[in-house]
Amino acid sequence: MTINTRSNRQRRKALALAVALCFAAGAQAQTNTAGAVTGRAVAGDTLTISNPATGFSRTITVGGDGSYRFAQLPTGQYQLSRNGGAARSVTVNVGTATGVDFAGDATTLDAVTVVGSGVVNPIDVSSVESATIMTEAQIDRLPVGRDATSVALLAPGTVRGDNRFGNLASFGGASVAENVYYVNGFNVTNIVKGLAFSQIPFEALAEQQVKTGGYGAEFGRSLGGVINMITKRGTNEWKFGGNVYWSPDSLASGLRFAYDPQRDGSYTVEEGGKRDELRYNLYASGPLVKDRLFVFALYQGQKNDEGQIFEGGSGMIKEDSPQGLVKLDWQISDDHSLELTAFRDTLETDTVTYLRTAGDLGLGGGTENGRSYAKTGGENYVLRWNGYITDNLTLSALYGRGEYSRGATDTNSAKCPLVVDARSSAAVGPLGVQGCWIGTGQVADANAGDVRKAWRFDGEWALGDHLIRFGLDREEFSTVDGSVYTGTDYEPETPGGVYWRYSNVIAGQVLPGNGAVVPGGITEVVRLRYFENGGSFVTRNSAWYIEDNWSVTDNFLAYLGIRNESFTNLNSLGGAFIDVKNTWAPRLGFSWDVRGDSSLKVFGNAGRYYIPVYANTNVRLAGSELDYIEYYTFTGIDPATGAPTLGTKIGDRFYTGDGDVPDPKAVVDNELTPMYQDEYILGMQLALSEKWSLGLRGIHRNLKSGMDDVCDGTGAQKWAVANGYTPDEAEAIRDAIGHCFLTNPGNDLSINADLKGDGKLVRVDVPASAMGYPMAKRKYSALEVFVERSWDEKWSMQASYTWARSVGNTEGYVRSDNGQDDAGITTSFDFPGLMDGGYGYLPNDRRHSLKVFGAYKLAEEWTLGASLLVQSGRPYNCFGVYPDSGPNPTAGNYGAESFYCGYYDPETGGGDYASYLKPRGTAGRVGWAHELDLRLGYEPKWAPGLRLSVAVRNALDSKDYYRVQDARDDGTAGAPLSTYLHPRGFVAPRTVTFSVQYDF
Repeated sequence: MTINTRSNRQRRKALALAVALCFAAGAQAQTNTAGAVTGRAVAGDTLTISNPATGFSRTITVGGDGSYRFAQLPTGQYQLSRNGGAARSVTVNVGTATGVDFAGDATTLDAVTVVGSGVVNPIDVSSVESATIMTEAQIDRLPVGRDATSVALLAPGTVRGDNRFGNLASFGGASVAENVYYVNGFNVTNIVKGLAFSQIPFEALAEQQVKTGGYGAEFGRSLGGVINMITKRGTNEWKFGGNVYWSPDSLASGLRFAYDPQRDGSYTVEEGGKRDELRYNLYASGPLVKDRLFVFALYQGQKNDEGQIFEGGSGMIKEDSPQGLVKLDWQISDDHSLELTAFRDTLETDTVTYLRTAGDLGLGGGTENGRSYAKTGGENYVLRWNGYITDNLTLSALYGRGEYSRGATDTNSAKCPLVVDARSSAAVGPLGVQGCWIGTGQVADANAGDVRKAWRFDGEWALGDHLIRFGLDREEFSTVDGSVYTGTDYEPETPGGVYWRYSNVIAGQVLPGNGAVVPGGITEVVRLRYFENGGSFVTRNSAWYIEDNWSVTDNFLAYLGIRNESFTNLNSLGGAFIDVKNTWAPRLGFSWDVRGDSSLKVFGNAGRYYIPVYANTNVRLAGSELDYIEYYTFTGIDPATGAPTLGTKIGDRFYTGDGDVPDPKAVVDNELTPMYQDEYILGMQLALSEKWSLGLRGIHRNLKSGMDDVCDGTGAQKWAVANGYTPDEAEAIRDAIGHCFLTNPGNDLSINADLKGDGKLVRVDVPASAMGYPMAKRKYSALEVFVERSWDEKWSMQASYTWARSVGNTEGYVRSDNGQDDAGITTSFDFPGLMDGGYGYLPNDRRHSLKVFGAYKLAEEWTLGASLLVQSGRPYNCFGVYPDSGPNPTAGNYGAESFYCGYYDPETGGGDYASYLKPRGTAGRVGWAHELDLRLGYEPKWAPGLRLSVAVRNALDSKDYYRVQDARDDGTAGAPLSTYLHPRGFVAPRTVTFSVQYDF
């Protein structure tokens, strides 16, 4: 017999490549806390997997079809042996199925040296989803911010969100409020507004998985992405250590803001703000009982001093963040384990504000104004059981409880009302102009906060060519919330404060809200707004799912899943105003291992995704809310508070909220559907060599049902009169909608109205054509290309380019163009006129994104890391007041919220309203943003365990920015604002961070 050695070498190389790539593969068929090892062997083989670090060991017998699976494995390094032979090293990451195939000549396979672990976007023929996995070791080599969002922003398809919402990422065109966050399997997303989540101390992170699309039926409650964090755990070896990260303000270029002292539309970029940050960690891990009970414990301290400069003054901020985490793992037996995670993420912020004196742009200059204190975060506990019932069946159960505080106080909330001077003659800085109010101008309930209680149960059952996964979960989210304007002692009629806004007007102008006409000779007016709301609320979400990963052939995997979700929201009196049951979210996908050696994968998926109705909707729509405005002529300013000395009242008081808790049936559409979208992905991944891979993904997301409130019932009133309702009944229908009504905009409306004035609600179905609202639309299309070289102890690199297009008439749960964080009840659909020109390019339409990051070992002890982001700018708008000559004049009640720009310009006095329409995203685009970060690491051989590094963020000190001021006109009277198109959201200034770490 002739032996073809070349053919054998080729097969051997292909086999090595397949195993190497599988070693970092991410499989959809895994839970959100563990991984698995799978493959093929000879029927009847005995396979043993063990973790020397924890003493874990499990043995199974290969079934008759030759396939095997070790499921529900905690992340870590394992040893895998066949029939008592030599063991092989296997790496298990979160959500991955590491493939090791013993079929054929196992002796030859065991001789193959496997390289190529540590990839970010691996070729995984057992998965149909789009996921990025970053381990602690990978993160430590890069100059990436040490927080979950900064790591997520490395993934293709993610862009930085508007900084007014915090440090958050947008996934696939969705708003930053539509992501879901997990810690060790526990959902830690704060669903009041979706803009916060409980965060572990970053040094406790072992791995972070970022799912950007196509995720399976196990995951829901997200239209954006999934950030899945896994913490470190103890082993049989006691380890201790600590580190310090210090970013001195003396080496920072300074926080930036745009300042216009002349109020003429020009601006100067000032760089006076500073930030000095110190973070330190102490940690220990080891066995409390060898091979059985392990502990990992970490304490994090943080002392930050920041100076912020703004137009009216400056603020000196001190942050204290005592945080910690404890993880206990009890290996009850090789078949059952119990783990407890407890962590605290409290952040306390103390701020002293100063009012600017003329010409003083310095920190802490001028007059001390007051002090504010805020506390966020809280304590979280997660208990999880894992059980291997048989070789083919695993089960898990979880219970979690989390707290999140949102309390804040300040010294000026009683005496100082909120004052904004938007007149062209306004001065900046003196006490008599803007007043002594602090922060946002709103005072939160001192007890504001949230508690989540959740449980879930999951199972996995291998049945021949089918891997069946199933589960169910339920969470209850309790919220205490409420706010009033600052100046609580100022308004004698009510317990809250007021918001004063001074504006220029022209005689004969119709004022937004009360519809009063500005008298002759009046050029300046004062608007008073009073607002208070609050209460205690409960939100309940539940779901069950089942999915099948079906190996149709050895090369082709079909994925079929279904998720069923229910959502219940209660008002402040405990009544259900939203009770949606049995939403169906199918998930379908395939993965084709084209060559049969994991070197070329073609995959695709289609799925439907729902998101809950956030608790902010409970607070704003189903609580007690009193909201009204009044207008006065402007005569002067009280020098003690900045409040006006009032002249003549103009028109009547205008209410948008009467202070009562509405009937649950009167505020929500009877046929309401929670917001959901459909997603389609088609992609391929190709192994170029043992270390290099290339990927391509096409993505399309389509919002199928938006959810928002509508506040204009005039169309319904006209329809009612035309269809036989009496004038009084038609007016009742109008009023039922006019107090703001939650629905799916653009669909038929189903309301409950008090038609006879006797307190009895009657269902009325109003056709969509009568309301005049368009369907909520958001479409995202993208093409992602990425190339990657895996770490081989010398260097690694990933580069990705994303072309994306995001169009529609709603961004989603929040609005980046006007900074509104009212999740689920934005101003977008309040009046039909506000949607004129509303379809266009959305704020997350960042057309081009280039990301390059990697690390290079300069020498045995030195490593250089780098990260480059180049991104095109987002579109901006020209917001103005809706013209009173338009077909929906009541839309002018909302001030500068329409796409009609400049209609009330005092120089023109208005004109043909249609000529002032500037459709969404057509006013221009922000310039490109560039950011280069660098890191130099040093691990001296003469001091084992010691690691030193210096990282430079924004090394080239880019002065680029991510957004501009979109409001061209003043919201009260429509006069031009000098701040229009001023830069906002600058790229973070250059900072230098030194770190020292020692482990022993």
